[in-house]
Amino acid sequence: MPVQSILAEKTVSVSELRKKPMDYFIDEPVAVLSNNKTAGYMVSAALYEQMVRLIESKSQSSQFRPSSARLASIALLGAEQLLSASDKELADFE
Repeated sequence: MPVQSILAEKTVSVSELRKKPMDYFIDEPVAVLSNNKTAGYMVSAALYEQMVRLIESKSQSSQFRPSSARLASIALLGAEQLLSASDKELADFE
């Protein structure tokens, strides 16, 4: 059986995380375990934003945030879908 690395000093099980999720959004990574295997990592918003800025500063090709052109494209597609939606499709939002 291969050994899995846990890249955090703190861990929490999925079941414990469900009870009090806000206790684990801290300024250091927390490994989330499911069946004693790392399912993912949780970090605070501040730490995530630092990580994104660092990655973006070191990489020319990686962009985590959409450009203004991409945001405009997303907004246009959303508007087109809303305008072309039928009354039945929009009924769920009433």
